[in-house]
Amino acid sequence: MPLTLCPSGQMAVIKKIGGKDETKRFLATLGFTPGEHVTIVSENGGNMIINVRDSRVALDRTLAQRIVV
Repeated sequence: MPLTLCPSGQMAVIKKIGGKDETKRFLATLGFTPGEHVTIVSENGGNMIINVRDSRVALDRTLAQRIVV
């Protein structure tokens, strides 16, 4: 399921990253790689704050939908 469907506070494991190669590379530089654990910290107005690799990253909904957990 896409990361956008996970409730706040729940930990999930990334299964795959969808989208163009450019998008995949961008998300990988932020730490979103298959097998990595992520936690949704909060969701506000379509934007999400996600905890990945001991860092907090803000993503918009369209990017978060490309992350499958």
